[in-house]
Amino acid sequence: MSGESGRRNLRMPNDDELFAVVTEHNGGNHVRVRCSDGKNRMGRIPGRMKYRTWINEGDVVLVEPWSWQDEKANVEWRYTEQDAEQLRREGHIE
Repeated sequence: MSGESGRRNLRMPNDDELFAVVTEHNGGNHVRVRCSDGKNRMGRIPGRMKYRTWINEGDVVLVEPWSWQDEKANVEWRYTEQDAEQLRREGHIE
């Protein structure tokens, strides 16, 4: 694949999901994320992602804030570096 392989169809957030950037890793399955709505939340990495998807500081992720506790969220998806670049180019994230 060449560097500029064109636009990929990326997973976009549904109604209750937000883009977020991981700001720090708090050990185990917890990360601190800065969401696109301006809030900082504690993100929980679900078991289905925990060992398959390594999440590092600076990664762009999709989170779903908890309906009963707005300061926490589940991490639903992690974007690769190329996907994050595409989201920035298209203006979805900063």
